[in-house]
Amino acid sequence: MTTLTDIDREHLRHALALAEGGRGRVSPNPLVGAVVVRGGKVIGEGFHAELGGLHAERAALADCGRRGEEPGGATMYVTLEPCAHQGRQPPCTEAILAAGIGRVVIASEDPSEKAAGRGPGILRDGGVEVEAAAGAEAAAARLLNQPFRKHARTGLPLVVLKLAMSLDGQITTPAGSSPWISGERSRELVHRWRGELDAIAVGIGTALADDPLLTARAPGARQPHRVVFDSAARLPLGSRLVGSIEQAPLTIVAGPEAPPERVAALREAGVEVFLAEAVDPGERILAALATLGRREVTSLLLEGGRTLVAAFAACGQVDESRTFVAPMLLGPPDSSPNRSSFVNQRVTNDERTGTAPRLEALATATERVGEDTLITARYREW
Repeated sequence: MTTLTDIDREHLRHALALAEGGRGRVSPNPLVGAVVVRGGKVIGEGFHAELGGLHAERAALADCGRRGEEPGGATMYVTLEPCAHQGRQPPCTEAILAAGIGRVVIASEDPSEKAAGRGPGILRDGGVEVEAAAGAEAAAARLLNQPFRKHARTGLPLVVLKLAMSLDGQITTPAGSSPWISGERSRELVHRWRGELDAIAVGIGTALADDPLLTARAPGARQPHRVVFDSAARLPLGSRLVGSIEQAPLTIVAGPEAPPERVAALREAGVEVFLAEAVDPGERILAALATLGRREVTSLLLEGGRTLVAAFAACGQVDESRTFVAPMLLGPPDSSPNRSSFVNQRVTNDERTGTAPRLEALATATERVGEDTLITARYREW
């Protein structure tokens, strides 16, 4: 690692801000930003804006051309090591060498097998000075691409748990009342998250109780791949999920106990049914995540319900949580099977309390969203 100057760090932060422009549009590719600087002046900048489009480095070099600037001998700041392989775009290392860039400052490495330091090595062999960042900018660059990094290292999508709860720990409202615990601004934010992540998952209990669409209703948002964990294939053919199959793909994760006629009917309706043969819920979850990963799903928003969330936590597949705490008191849960508490998950004795999955957060943050409080916790870094 290299000790960078304050000016270097400033340009890296600029590149990180640019990279955000591709959020929700480039997966399974990573978010990347690049800035070209000569004599202290920015002469080109760019980011990876859409899947299949120019990578950040080539976009920044193209911007140099639009500005009438010559990049030869300049420094390029990039948030991820330049690629050296042919994918949807040609290698960025070729463009950097052809442009005569004299120095490249890289904020984070690419952990994928086809990268693994090849790009920086090729640049050094071509006479380019290559420096790797450390400190806050390097950490921010890694956090920027947690879905990409987990998928590259494990083949599984990053799992982000979303919860909304009252002050007394309830995650569902009484029968006959408004179904919403979180406020309007919080719900708008969730729709933005749905458009940014690749997939969204719920359990069959939530699907039956709420009959949700699970679509992203934010302007211009792409639609997530919708997943329902439904061991017995009980999802009704008349549900809004099945009825909206043209809007967004739908996958049912069923078990060997699912009646063949139910599986056939769902498939006939256009639903993909994945049969997870394992009996253990954790093994089914891992099998489903591996299948999604092979289809280039790098991130998944887990929206419940209680049983599914506990199973994900028990098998170590909650990477981050985003919890809205609403300023309301709902009182003790009623007897409805769909009424549940995140705090009291039917724990009946000290032994079960001791074996319940506990998540140790690496970092937490709190912010106000309308009248709610959003608590974000990160449990591992990839």
